[in-house]
Amino acid sequence: MSSSHSEAASERTRVRRVPKRAAYDRATIDAILDEALVCHVGFANGVQPFVIPTIHWRIGDELYLHGSAVSRMIEHGGALPLCVTVTLVDGIVLARSAFHHSMNYRSVVLFGQARVVVEHEQKLAALTALVNRFSPGRAEHVRAPNPQELKATAVLALPIVEASAKVRRGGPIDDEEDLALPVWAGVIPLRLQALPAFVSEPQVAGAQGSAPSLGFPFSDRG
Repeated sequence: MSSSHSEAASERTRVRRVPKRAAYDRATIDAILDEALVCHVGFANGVQPFVIPTIHWRIGDELYLHGSAVSRMIEHGGALPLCVTVTLVDGIVLARSAFHHSMNYRSVVLFGQARVVVEHEQKLAALTALVNRFSPGRAEHVRAPNPQELKATAVLALPIVEASAKVRRGGPIDDEEDLALPVWAGVIPLRLQALPAFVSEPQVAGAQGSAPSLGFPFSDRG
Protein backbone atom coordinates (compact mmCIF):
# COMPACT_ATOMS: atom_id res chain seq x y z
CA MET A 1 0.00 0.00 0.00
CA SER A 2 1.40 3.38 -0.92
CA SER A 3 1.45 6.18 1.61
CA SER A 4 -1.55 8.49 1.72
CA HIS A 5 -1.12 11.91 0.12
CA SER A 6 -2.05 13.60 3.41
CA GLU A 7 0.74 14.33 5.85
CA ALA A 8 1.26 13.10 9.38
CA ALA A 9 -0.52 15.27 11.93
CA SER A 10 2.61 15.42 14.10
CA GLU A 11 6.13 14.07 14.22
CA ARG A 12 5.14 11.39 16.71
CA THR A 13 2.44 10.04 14.40
CA ARG A 14 4.77 9.79 11.41
CA VAL A 15 5.36 6.14 10.46
CA ARG A 16 9.10 5.52 10.32
CA ARG A 17 9.31 1.77 9.76
CA VAL A 18 8.20 0.95 6.15
CA PRO A 19 6.65 4.41 5.64
CA LYS A 20 5.07 3.37 2.32
CA ARG A 21 2.51 1.44 4.38
CA ALA A 22 1.42 4.59 6.23
CA ALA A 23 -1.90 6.36 5.75
CA TYR A 24 -2.86 9.62 7.40
CA ASP A 25 -6.25 10.31 5.82
CA ARG A 26 -9.31 10.18 8.03
CA ALA A 27 -11.23 7.82 5.74
CA THR A 28 -8.65 5.07 6.26
CA ILE A 29 -8.25 5.78 9.97
CA ASP A 30 -11.99 5.91 10.65
CA ALA A 31 -12.67 2.69 8.75
CA ILE A 32 -10.13 0.79 10.86
CA LEU A 33 -11.42 2.27 14.12
CA ASP A 34 -15.00 1.40 13.17
CA GLU A 35 -14.21 -2.21 12.27
CA ALA A 36 -12.05 -3.01 15.30
CA LEU A 37 -13.94 -4.28 18.36
CA VAL A 38 -11.21 -3.73 20.95
CA CYS A 39 -8.56 -1.07 21.44
CA HIS A 40 -5.62 -0.79 23.83
CA VAL A 41 -5.27 2.39 25.86
CA GLY A 42 -1.78 3.31 27.00
CA PHE A 43 -0.86 5.91 29.61
CA ALA A 44 1.87 6.53 32.16
CA ASN A 45 1.12 7.05 35.83
CA GLY A 46 4.36 8.41 37.18
CA VAL A 47 7.11 6.01 36.13
CA GLN A 48 4.70 3.10 35.64
CA PRO A 49 3.19 2.60 32.17
CA PHE A 50 -0.18 0.86 31.75
CA VAL A 51 -1.90 -0.56 28.66
CA ILE A 52 -5.57 -1.45 29.12
CA PRO A 53 -7.67 -3.39 26.58
CA THR A 54 -11.20 -2.04 26.29
CA ILE A 55 -14.15 -1.43 23.98
CA HIS A 56 -14.19 1.74 21.90
CA TRP A 57 -16.56 3.43 19.51
CA ARG A 58 -16.43 6.47 17.27
CA ILE A 59 -18.90 9.34 16.99
CA GLY A 60 -17.82 11.82 14.34
CA ASP A 61 -14.41 13.24 15.16
CA GLU A 62 -14.06 11.66 18.60
CA LEU A 63 -13.19 8.18 19.86
CA TYR A 64 -15.14 7.17 22.95
CA LEU A 65 -14.04 4.97 25.84
CA HIS A 66 -15.97 3.96 28.94
CA GLY A 67 -15.42 2.15 32.20
CA SER A 68 -15.99 2.16 35.91
CA ALA A 69 -15.78 5.66 37.35
CA VAL A 70 -13.16 4.39 39.81
CA SER A 71 -11.03 2.44 37.33
CA ARG A 72 -7.40 3.37 36.79
CA MET A 73 -7.92 4.08 33.09
CA ILE A 74 -10.80 6.45 33.72
CA GLU A 75 -9.17 8.08 36.75
CA HIS A 76 -6.06 9.00 34.78
CA GLY A 77 -7.49 9.07 31.25
CA GLY A 78 -9.08 12.46 31.65
CA ALA A 79 -5.93 14.04 33.06
CA LEU A 80 -3.02 12.36 31.26
CA PRO A 81 -2.03 12.05 27.59
CA LEU A 82 -3.26 8.81 26.04
CA CYS A 83 -2.05 6.55 23.26
CA VAL A 84 -4.78 4.34 21.79
CA THR A 85 -4.02 1.52 19.35
CA VAL A 86 -6.18 -0.88 17.35
CA THR A 87 -5.14 -3.75 15.09
CA LEU A 88 -7.05 -5.89 12.59
CA VAL A 89 -5.33 -9.07 11.39
CA ASP A 90 -6.32 -9.98 7.83
CA GLY A 91 -4.00 -12.87 7.08
CA ILE A 92 -0.96 -14.96 7.94
CA VAL A 93 1.86 -14.47 5.43
CA LEU A 94 4.01 -17.58 5.00
CA ALA A 95 7.31 -16.96 3.24
CA ARG A 96 10.08 -19.19 1.94
CA SER A 97 12.42 -18.01 4.70
CA ALA A 98 11.77 -17.71 8.41
CA PHE A 99 12.81 -14.06 8.38
CA HIS A 100 10.16 -12.94 5.89
CA HIS A 101 7.09 -14.50 7.57
CA SER A 102 4.60 -11.77 8.41
CA MET A 103 0.95 -10.81 8.80
CA ASN A 104 -1.40 -8.72 6.72
CA TYR A 105 -2.90 -6.15 9.04
CA ARG A 106 -4.54 -2.76 9.39
CA SER A 107 -3.68 -0.68 12.45
CA VAL A 108 -4.16 2.77 13.93
CA VAL A 109 -2.20 4.69 16.56
CA LEU A 110 -3.95 7.69 18.11
CA PHE A 111 -2.42 10.21 20.52
CA GLY A 112 -4.28 12.86 22.48
CA GLN A 113 -5.84 14.25 25.60
CA ALA A 114 -9.30 12.92 26.38
CA ARG A 115 -12.11 14.86 28.00
CA VAL A 116 -14.53 13.44 30.54
CA VAL A 117 -18.11 13.53 29.24
CA VAL A 118 -20.07 15.07 32.10
CA GLU A 119 -23.21 16.48 30.47
CA HIS A 120 -26.05 14.02 31.14
CA GLU A 121 -27.67 13.93 27.72
CA GLN A 122 -24.35 13.67 25.89
CA LYS A 123 -23.20 10.88 28.17
CA LEU A 124 -26.45 8.96 27.69
CA ALA A 125 -26.30 9.48 23.92
CA ALA A 126 -22.73 8.16 23.83
CA LEU A 127 -23.64 5.02 25.80
CA THR A 128 -26.68 4.50 23.58
CA ALA A 129 -24.41 4.65 20.54
CA LEU A 130 -22.17 2.02 22.16
CA VAL A 131 -25.04 -0.46 22.57
CA ASN A 132 -26.31 0.21 19.06
CA ARG A 133 -22.84 -0.22 17.60
CA PHE A 134 -22.89 -3.93 18.37
CA SER A 135 -26.58 -4.53 17.65
CA PRO A 136 -28.30 -1.70 15.72
CA GLY A 137 -31.48 -0.49 17.41
CA ARG A 138 -30.98 -2.58 20.54
CA ALA A 139 -30.75 0.40 22.90
CA GLU A 140 -34.35 1.26 22.04
CA HIS A 141 -35.55 -2.18 23.26
CA VAL A 142 -33.58 -2.69 26.47
CA ARG A 143 -33.79 -0.86 29.79
CA ALA A 144 -31.87 2.40 29.73
CA PRO A 145 -29.19 3.04 32.37
CA ASN A 146 -30.63 4.25 35.67
CA PRO A 147 -29.08 7.17 37.60
CA GLN A 148 -26.97 4.86 39.77
CA GLU A 149 -25.57 3.04 36.72
CA LEU A 150 -24.82 6.31 34.95
CA LYS A 151 -23.00 7.59 38.02
CA ALA A 152 -20.92 4.41 38.21
CA THR A 153 -19.91 4.66 34.54
CA ALA A 154 -17.53 7.26 33.18
CA VAL A 155 -17.12 8.14 29.51
CA LEU A 156 -14.05 9.64 27.86
CA ALA A 157 -13.97 11.35 24.45
CA LEU A 158 -10.65 11.51 22.61
CA PRO A 159 -10.36 13.81 19.57
CA ILE A 160 -9.16 12.05 16.42
CA VAL A 161 -6.49 14.55 15.44
CA GLU A 162 -3.06 13.01 16.02
CA ALA A 163 -3.53 9.66 14.31
CA SER A 164 -1.87 7.44 11.74
CA ALA A 165 -2.74 4.15 10.09
CA LYS A 166 -0.43 1.42 8.85
CA VAL A 167 -1.54 -1.30 6.46
CA ARG A 168 0.16 -4.38 5.04
CA ARG A 169 -1.39 -6.22 2.11
CA GLY A 170 -0.15 -8.82 -0.34
CA GLY A 171 2.02 -11.90 -0.29
CA PRO A 172 5.44 -12.69 1.12
CA ILE A 173 8.41 -10.56 0.13
CA ASP A 174 11.01 -13.24 -0.42
CA ASP A 175 14.63 -12.74 -1.37
CA GLU A 176 15.27 -13.59 -5.01
CA GLU A 177 17.63 -16.42 -4.13
CA ASP A 178 14.86 -18.10 -2.07
CA LEU A 179 12.23 -18.16 -4.83
CA ALA A 180 13.36 -21.56 -6.08
CA LEU A 181 13.10 -23.25 -2.67
CA PRO A 182 10.57 -26.14 -2.66
CA VAL A 183 8.52 -24.56 0.13
CA TRP A 184 4.86 -23.50 0.03
CA ALA A 185 4.52 -19.71 0.26
CA GLY A 186 1.46 -17.52 0.26
CA VAL A 187 -1.24 -15.97 2.42
CA ILE A 188 -3.86 -17.62 4.63
CA PRO A 189 -6.67 -15.03 4.94
CA LEU A 190 -8.37 -14.55 8.31
CA ARG A 191 -11.69 -12.99 9.23
CA LEU A 192 -13.80 -12.36 12.32
CA GLN A 193 -16.97 -14.44 12.32
CA ALA A 194 -19.96 -14.66 14.66
CA LEU A 195 -20.88 -18.19 15.79
CA PRO A 196 -24.44 -19.47 16.42
CA ALA A 197 -26.08 -17.67 19.34
CA PHE A 198 -27.40 -19.31 22.49
CA VAL A 199 -30.25 -18.00 24.63
CA SER A 200 -29.68 -16.74 28.15
CA GLU A 201 -32.04 -18.06 30.83
CA PRO A 202 -34.65 -17.35 31.96
CA GLN A 203 -36.60 -17.20 28.71
CA VAL A 204 -39.48 -14.74 29.00
CA ALA A 205 -42.73 -15.03 27.10
CA GLY A 206 -42.99 -12.42 24.36
CA ALA A 207 -39.23 -12.00 24.00
CA GLN A 208 -37.75 -11.87 20.53
CA GLY A 209 -37.60 -15.39 19.10
CA SER A 210 -34.25 -15.18 17.37
CA ALA A 211 -31.00 -13.45 18.23
CA PRO A 212 -30.80 -9.79 17.10
CA SER A 213 -28.55 -9.01 14.19
CA LEU A 214 -25.08 -7.72 14.88
CA GLY A 215 -23.69 -4.48 13.53
CA PHE A 216 -20.61 -3.79 11.44
CA PRO A 217 -18.25 -5.63 10.84
CA PHE A 218 -20.58 -8.64 11.12
CA SER A 219 -23.08 -7.06 8.75
CA ASP A 220 -22.98 -4.35 6.13
CA ARG A 221 -22.51 -0.83 7.42
CA GLY A 222 -25.91 0.83 7.77
